[in-house]
This record gives sequence, C-alpha cells and structure tokens, in this order.
Amino acid sequence: MYKILIIDDEAPVRKMLKKLLERNEFDVIEAIDGNQGIKMYHEERPDLIITDLIMPGKEGLESIRELKKIYPHVQIIAISGGGFVDPKMYLDLASKLGAVRTFAKPVDSDILLSTIKELLA
Repeated sequence: MYKILIIDDEAPVRKMLKKLLERNEFDVIEAIDGNQGIKMYHEERPDLIITDLIMPGKEGLESIRELKKIYPHVQIIAISGGGFVDPKMYLDLASKLGAVRTFAKPVDSDILLSTIKELLA
C-alpha cells in the first residue's frame, strides 16, 4: 500500500483528502505545516506528498525547496487557493522548485486521483 503525506493547515482540506485517498486504498499521514511535514517525511518516508503552499509556520514553497534539496526524487503535488493573489503565481513557483504537478483549490478529486496513480505507477 502506498503512503501519502498531506501537508495543509486547513483541517477540512486534510480531512477531505484523507477520506478520498483512504477510500482508494492509500495509507495517509497528515501534517499541519511544513515543519511538521518535513519531520514526518524524514520519519515515515511516504511515497508521495501533497502540500498546500500558503500556511503559517513553514509554508509549502519553502518545504518543497528543502525536501527537494535533501531528497531530489521525492514526488510532490502542490495545491493552492492563492491567498491574496491568483494561485497560478504560487503554483508556477512550486513547479520551478520541483513540484511534479500543481493544482488550484478546489482540486478535482478524479483528476487528483488519476494523477497520483500515474505518479506512483
């Protein structure tokens, strides 16, 4: 069973993603910010990370940069609602830092699942 780490400060988003992924037979672990997410990645070594970009504490762009520096092959999907600006700006930066796929919130469940399955195949 593949393990996926969800990093998002919004509990409802984490809950929705966790339900979706567990219904599709993925093992899910959660973190509330980049600091906790990086620590959990070191400890658990999940197969894939889904991270929000705008969070208090260590935000997603910084987390992607740090994780890719230590683990260049880590697969990261970045998601963002954009905060005060268009999410495309943040998502473009996430791609440049090494996110393999990016999605604006709200994320289409079917597209997210097919992307995860493609990346883990």
